[in-house]
Amino acid sequence: MISDRPGSEPAARDEEYVISLRDLLQVLWRRLWVILLVSIVFTGVAAGYSLLQTPHYEGSIKILVGQERGITEDPTQATGLQQLTQTIAEIVNTQTVAAAVIEELDLGVTPEEFLENMRVEQIPNTQVIQVFYQDPDPQRAQLVANTVGDVFSEQVAEVSPSANAITATVWERSSVPEDPVSPNPVRNGLLALMLGLILGVALAVLLEYLDDSWRSPEELEEFSRVPNYGIIPRFEAVRRKGK
Repeated sequence: MISDRPGSEPAARDEEYVISLRDLLQVLWRRLWVILLVSIVFTGVAAGYSLLQTPHYEGSIKILVGQERGITEDPTQATGLQQLTQTIAEIVNTQTVAAAVIEELDLGVTPEEFLENMRVEQIPNTQVIQVFYQDPDPQRAQLVANTVGDVFSEQVAEVSPSANAITATVWERSSVPEDPVSPNPVRNGLLALMLGLILGVALAVLLEYLDDSWRSPEELEEFSRVPNYGIIPRFEAVRRKGK
């Protein structure tokens, strides 16, 4: 029944539409093809992009920062050296070190390009610095990482020649890396699959929301709040034999 009072609307429009968990599962089941399609497309694109990228290998070394013989037994001095190690880690990642390594190996790159492939980290609460260098050639990745340690040790020795000299010793040299660190097709594929599932579910819900058709008399009755008194069945034309 439609009220003739101005400004009034059917009660169904005044009520908030609430979707239950069962309805949501039914929506996802009906739109499962959408979710699968989006997930497959995203995973395929990520896997293809990873396979087209050039593999990069990473050589790594460990540099021990010490005083005179390397490791001090005084806790106070050890704490001071750990704090100094943070500063030295920043010095490793500078154009001065990069330019010296480039000249030593005749790499033919700029210091900026060199530093883009190098990463320096201090192991927390230690006097140890880790230096990583990535390169498409595993042998060159090893060679550059080891050269960085040798060049930096010499530079530290030159600027700290006193009796209480600060030393930077290459404690662990790099070996030839066997497996590339990038790209990672498995990780990229899993991330793309998760993103595809999320976007697929969102797209399925959006398509269901935009779909204003009714799939059963019960749905129409629930929305309109008006009972159904009859249903017109679907008839199919019967073909006569010989025609």
